[in-house]
Amino acid sequence: MRDPLRSYQRSSEAHRADWHQRCRVHHCVAHSHHNESLTMKKLLLLALLPCSVAAADLMICDGEFALCAASASVPTGKSIRVEGKDFQEGMAVCPVLNGKSVANGKLMKGSCKAPPGKVWSLFSTVTEYPQGPTWAVVTMTPRSFTTTTEAGGGMSNQWSFLCDKQAKKVNNVQLANCYGPINESPWDNGHVAPGSTAFTAAPVGAANPVGGDVPSRGK
Repeated sequence: MRDPLRSYQRSSEAHRADWHQRCRVHHCVAHSHHNESLTMKKLLLLALLPCSVAAADLMICDGEFALCAASASVPTGKSIRVEGKDFQEGMAVCPVLNGKSVANGKLMKGSCKAPPGKVWSLFSTVTEYPQGPTWAVVTMTPRSFTTTTEAGGGMSNQWSFLCDKQAKKVNNVQLANCYGPINESPWDNGHVAPGSTAFTAAPVGAANPVGGDVPSRGK
């Protein structure tokens, strides 16, 4: 039986090569030293980044950002439109970190600056950060899963969407409520069908975990 995780790890080599090429174009020199020294967990996180998607204007931000890689996503009952397509909207509670992160400049209109009281949900290769429900700092654990039609059986894409900072810290951690599409592919903006293989760092049982689907050939 084909091992999707092994296949995904192999495919990530090509994606990382494309990432480094894009970094040269967008002057992302701060991340060039990750080429061979990244741990497997960082490689898996980097592979999740939709760096091969056409027209995605990757840019480096430096400052506050929400990291939703290990968060669940709960439907809000509303819809959200992304690149002309409608999706069910999901809300994920995510820790707010500070440092360098990777953004989709197209979705963020070329600016890393968030409105007052808000923060962008962005990508990072950080592997230890606060995670729910206690929001203690733990090491992320990437895993694969298969999307289903059951409640909470989908996946959520929160990359480069806005979040509202919560008024009070929890366990001395600043949290944010982030809003993004459920079952939207970060690779091509398509709808992720039930039965798709996806990856996340959220624990088993998390509803609509934040992550990305495995890209098909040609994406």
